[in-house]
Amino acid sequence: GQLAESGGGSVQAGGSLRLSCTTSGYYYRHLCMGWFRQAPGKEREGVAAVGTDGTTTYADSVLGRFTISRDNAKNQIYLQMNSLEPEDTAKYYCAAVSLFPGNKTPLQALSLLGYTDREGHGTLVTVSS
Repeated sequence: GQLAESGGGSVQAGGSLRLSCTTSGYYYRHLCMGWFRQAPGKEREGVAAVGTDGTTTYADSVLGRFTISRDNAKNQIYLQMNSLEPEDTAKYYCAAVSLFPGNKTPLQALSLLGYTDREGHGTLVTVSS
């Protein structure tokens, strides 16, 4: 199964974008899903995660501005991004996580290479000042 992101683009600071992740279906309904981002020269950062029970977690850097949601009936994961800042400029990836070795949190798993089950190819978000 694959993950495919869409919705990236260029926006001015203060603007909004909504990213979508289309999953290949049933398998992903039983996994924790999330978004991570990577900007040139910066470390990979887990941004938001949503559990199978709908529980959400966010990085401090996006708390109060970003909202993650999932619609299992439509096989979609969304990331609503408001009040965007130039520091949000990055490529955003959708990912699935099934295991959390060492009691890692979902955001920790998203932030580390090799801890996700599947990742999409990413969608670029550029925020200008």
